[in-house]
Amino acid sequence: MSPGRSASLGATWFTGAVTDTAASEIQTAEPGAAPVLWGEIQGREITFPMEVPDFDAATFTFGVPAAAAAALLPGDAFEVVEADGVATLVVALCDYQDNPWGDYLEINLGFLARPTGAPADVVGSFVYRMPVDQAFTCEAGNRVMGFPKTVEELSVATADGRVTFAMHDAGELVLSVSFPDVAPLGEPGTIETGSYSYLDGVPHETPLVMQLGTGLVDPSEVVVELGTGPVADELRSLGLPKAPDFGTWGRGLAATFQLGHPI
Repeated sequence: MSPGRSASLGATWFTGAVTDTAASEIQTAEPGAAPVLWGEIQGREITFPMEVPDFDAATFTFGVPAAAAAALLPGDAFEVVEADGVATLVVALCDYQDNPWGDYLEINLGFLARPTGAPADVVGSFVYRMPVDQAFTCEAGNRVMGFPKTVEELSVATADGRVTFAMHDAGELVLSVSFPDVAPLGEPGTIETGSYSYLDGVPHETPLVMQLGTGLVDPSEVVVELGTGPVADELRSLGLPKAPDFGTWGRGLAATFQLGHPI
């Protein structure tokens, strides 16, 4: 596996897709368009587009063996994006401050992917694990988007100039990612993409527009720790713990999620 090749696969996709956009411009619906009502969950209306006006997020990419990545991708409707036997693991660590579905923590573990047989220029992401720390967003994510959300013990802490996201199970460490609390280099960039899933067993895509922080994280300063359990074992099968190839961090970001559709 070539480290240079694996780095370019993930970093090129992110940096090539990012443009400078202010938070007020994160709009994908026509101005004045009526929101779409999906239905209700726990007595709360679910409408789209869903505007998320404030969250903090770190995004890291890792070059991993494509065969090991494919083994974690369920079903056969999607395939990992690979080059020379290397796929891209994307780890996104989110602290939602203001979100219609709650002020919650979320860890995304997924791969750059596309529908099986799609052209090479079609690139989205498939999240195979999405632990959160609140029940409502878990149920909504499962039922509305087909996201594999589960309620877990998550935490985030900032100390001594570093930010640490962690997941525990009954007090035992599962996963920890620590990185410098770097300052942004400018206004957030924006990426328009699709998140793939299975909704009631049917291949599904959720279109979204989201900001990425411009605080560039030195990969050598990122510390990944793995504990016990299935999540840790899956990451070990991909070659972690190790330094990422690319990383960003930002606070006060925004995103818009559209109502998804079958593929």
